[in-house]
Amino acid sequence: MDEKLTQKVTIKSKADQKSKFKNFLKKCKQQHALLIMTVPFIIWLFIFKYLPIWGWTMAFQDYKPALSFSEQEWVGFKHFLFLFHDNHFLMVLRNTLAMSLINLVLGFVTAIGLAVFLNELRNLAFKRVVQTISYMPHFLSWVVAASLVSFTLSFDGIINEILVTFNLVKEEVLWLGIGEYFWGIIGAAETWKNVGWNAIIYLAAISMIDQEQYEAAKIDGASRVQRIWHITIPGMKSVIIVLLIMNIGYILESGFEPQYLLGNPLNVAYSENIDIFVLKYGISMFNFSLATAAGMFKTVVSFIFLIAANNISKRMGEGGLY
Repeated sequence: MDEKLTQKVTIKSKADQKSKFKNFLKKCKQQHALLIMTVPFIIWLFIFKYLPIWGWTMAFQDYKPALSFSEQEWVGFKHFLFLFHDNHFLMVLRNTLAMSLINLVLGFVTAIGLAVFLNELRNLAFKRVVQTISYMPHFLSWVVAASLVSFTLSFDGIINEILVTFNLVKEEVLWLGIGEYFWGIIGAAETWKNVGWNAIIYLAAISMIDQEQYEAAKIDGASRVQRIWHITIPGMKSVIIVLLIMNIGYILESGFEPQYLLGNPLNVAYSENIDIFVLKYGISMFNFSLATAAGMFKTVVSFIFLIAANNISKRMGEGGLY
């Protein structure tokens, strides 16, 4: 009896697999136009994202551009050991993590706050003006944005004028010349530049919330703050979690352009991150193996953070990327 039952189960599972495969082929046939449209993207992804991974082999070599692949000297984990024992790289890693965490927290809080604020506005004309003003900085290049930040924080900039006028400081402050202020300046600049753009997806999530929930809450006597806290925020929960997981995957991507453009010898101990380290001590000094090792370390750590954040989210009963 057990053998017959096992055979029946096996036959049924095979039949189910065949049925699923047939359904899959049927869907592919129905959506063949969409599949054809994805082919160029898949080719682009393979050429520019997966094929260059072959270059990671340089991290385990003393790479010399003039030599062929077979002539390169293999050194194992020499460059990784150098990075982890180098105090300068550890300082750069500290700066990268600090700026990334500041950008992550400020980016989420301000974008969600702006989305909620815009959703609660009833004057459509004023709402459109606020949206337009908040979006505009995103379309500025960092060259222009960094120049505006530099002028604003200069000795005769508007920040110093306001602070001196209201006697909040005794004399003008050289903001970009004090390293301890740099992380906060970068966080504020990133927030100013991207808050409007980041709020778009939260506004889309809010628009999907059933309006009958707000009407029922009004009938029950809920205040506006209570409606935001118990309806709007929970309605954005799934989007917030997915974006948080994705941003955690970029935890070592603190940026390059703002740090490079706003950094100077006075704040270099706080402004230099991994990307600038790779440029200065890897590519500019022709130490391609060290640059590859640093970049590979950043990618692997980001990948681990992404997988860990996704698994933690799913174990807590929330959604995930996959």
